[in-house]
Amino acid sequence: MDRIFTPGEARELLPAIIEEAGALVAARADMTEIAHDRRTSGSSALGGIPELKALEARIEDILSGWAGRGLEIKGIAPVLLDFPAVLDGVSVRLCWIEGETALGWYHRADLGFAGRRPLA
Repeated sequence: MDRIFTPGEARELLPAIIEEAGALVAARADMTEIAHDRRTSGSSALGGIPELKALEARIEDILSGWAGRGLEIKGIAPVLLDFPAVLDGVSVRLCWIEGETALGWYHRADLGFAGRRPLA
């Protein structure tokens, strides 16, 4: 059975999620820079294939950790995560996107991001 979060449980996890998202964002940026530099000049001050592989592994580790805690990963550029929940008997997703400092939004499970509403 998939995990169902209460808003309180999701909010308790959020500080760790934000910290992990920061690490993912940094790895994502480094990967982009290495790939660009290697394409345009043949090398990068940030490294080469071994560094790219290490960054990919770091990102995969973060993503698998989130999935293992029951979060739904909707995107990584920007980072977009949903916490499955039930509000007033309706299946919803408590929704967090990179840059937000708090968990303040939800949407019905069948509507997605476009249906976001403020979480009371």
